[in-house]
Amino acid sequence: MPLPTPAERTDQHTRTVTCKGFKRTDGLWDIEGHLTDIKAQPIAIRERNNGIVEPGEPIHQLAIRITVDLDLNIIDAVASMDYTPFRICPTIADTYQQLIGIQIAPGFTKKCKALFSGISGCTHLLELLGPIATTAYQATHQERENRENWSEGENRPHTLDTCHTFDSAGEVVKKYWPHFYEPEKQIKVANIS
Repeated sequence: MPLPTPAERTDQHTRTVTCKGFKRTDGLWDIEGHLTDIKAQPIAIRERNNGIVEPGEPIHQLAIRITVDLDLNIIDAVASMDYTPFRICPTIADTYQQLIGIQIAPGFTKKCKALFSGISGCTHLLELLGPIATTAYQATHQERENRENWSEGENRPHTLDTCHTFDSAGEVVKKYWPHFYEPEKQIKVANIS
């Protein structure tokens, strides 16, 4: 279902985030994330183009590539910062090599925030790590499912109980993974007030 028709408005800013996963010939996986920010009108940025960045020219054009194994252990990591508002911004890119050795698993986001929040990193590269992590999961999903034999085996699918669709007491699990179906499980719904 599409979004409803918006109120009258003018374009101000476009952020594009693109992530792709690639299977390498050596059995590893490359996951690349790209983030671009573009303004629809000129903007004053003192350290760029005599102080003005024109519409359509990136304010930010940043990328991270991680290499993972099938267990989502990060084997290699590199960041690039081709367009930034300040000349000093790209000097932080090498710090993202600290991702090497971390596994994309529960707690990954917390580890990334501990490593790269505040003056220890770049806000936008930190934000990019979330979609990169889910892209790594999606890119390797089928091969991990085949290896672990989720459809018939004893290995519990990693997706169970990660969202309402994969509720182990729900209809999707009952239909596709009946051996992991838990109808007696109590559903806890957050009450935010």
